[in-house]
Amino acid sequence: MRLYLASYRTGDSYAELIRMAGSGARVGVISNAVDFVPQADREAYARKVFDPIADFRDRGLDAYDLDLRAFFRRPEALLAELERTRLVWAVGGNAFLLRRAMRQSGFDAIAPGLVWADRLVYGGWSAGACVAAPSLRGLEHMDDPTVLADGYDPEPVWEGLGLIDAAIVPHWRSEHDEAEAAEQTAAWMVANGVPHRTLRDGDVLIQNGETLELHAGRP
Repeated sequence: MRLYLASYRTGDSYAELIRMAGSGARVGVISNAVDFVPQADREAYARKVFDPIADFRDRGLDAYDLDLRAFFRRPEALLAELERTRLVWAVGGNAFLLRRAMRQSGFDAIAPGLVWADRLVYGGWSAGACVAAPSLRGLEHMDDPTVLADGYDPEPVWEGLGLIDAAIVPHWRSEHDEAEAAEQTAAWMVANGVPHRTLRDGDVLIQNGETLELHAGRP
């Protein structure tokens, strides 16, 4: 199994992600965690600040926009798409909105099996990393579970993908707007006995085989 779970963007171990995906690999970038943001604002951010698709393409990967909304209630079509893809990369935003998209498209029923069979690499940052856990309980201290966008079911999905055996708390003790919320989330998990991993920006949890290992970011 191959996983690459970062706190912020691609973290400080990008070369390892490229090795896991393979040269020229097809990469589906899932941006549904920010579907609550107006499209014009998303496009402006991609132009002026950061565009993950362009970033992957600059590094020689065949990246494209994998919008899970196009597959709502069409799991067979999503399976066909994922079978043509080597790496899925879920960006940050609202973890609960992303999780809804994964449920409504059937991603949560299809992708984990492909990942376990090493037919698909799963990666993501912040919200995209958090949904790999067994549960999203506690993340309501960072993300609002009630945030919605057009076409989304109102009921939150609390179960994670179960690709790892602990929750992830991103942006912990980092220079990030959500650092205080991350501290509160980690404290809640400690108080409630929830196994979790705190990640500073730059840190990445990587699994390339049997063991999930922390690759610490640069100081």
